[in-house]
Amino acid sequence: LQLVESGGGLVQVGGSLRLSCTASGFPFSTYAMAWARQVLGKGFEWVSGIYSDGSTYYADPLEGRFTISRDNTQNTVYLEMNSLKPEDTAVYHCVTDQSGGTIVARGGRSDLAVWGQGTLVTVSA
Repeated sequence: LQLVESGGGLVQVGGSLRLSCTASGFPFSTYAMAWARQVLGKGFEWVSGIYSDGSTYYADPLEGRFTISRDNTQNTVYLEMNSLKPEDTAVYHCVTDQSGGTIVARGGRSDLAVWGQGTLVTVSA
């Protein structure tokens, strides 16, 4: 399983970014996927998840500003982020797990989790 994120960068407060995560090495269309983030010096925070049927889940504070989606023809999951705030500054990781991803997609912990290397999002005031 391999996950490669892209799309991070520097954006001003109130701006938008779209992150991408391209997957390989497993049947992507049948797996649930998630995004998580790590603020510098702090722990990981689950952001959002999407099941293979397209059902989506969000951390309560982020719902309405962030949108997760997937394109199974491209083996890619996206995270559209709008109205960005300085506190959204973090390294964003794409996550699944070797048992199908449903646990991490709902924000749970899995010993079989697979993480991408992350992409840095910096929101400047």
